[in-house]
Amino acid sequence: MFVRKGSLLELQSILFGYRVASEIYGPAAVMDFEPQGPFAAWLWPRLGMSYGSSLGWAVEITKAAEATDRPAVELFFALLDEFKTEYAPGAR
Repeated sequence: MFVRKGSLLELQSILFGYRVASEIYGPAAVMDFEPQGPFAAWLWPRLGMSYGSSLGWAVEITKAAEATDRPAVELFFALLDEFKTEYAPGAR
């Protein structure tokens, strides 16, 4: 998938568009990347936040990446790998 300029906001928009299209044309997709979804709930403590951000996961990951001079997309996929490992079937 191509994400323009490596922007996580662009990626978040693509995922949101996919979810909306799946609701319209069915079957509705269950997405972990909803603003209050499992990924966001897992992410907030991971980023040292005691409550969810109204800015969303894309903005918060981008801010965290900028603080460490790491590309935001690279940090997102590292976090996604951790999330998938912890939430894989049988991981608990």
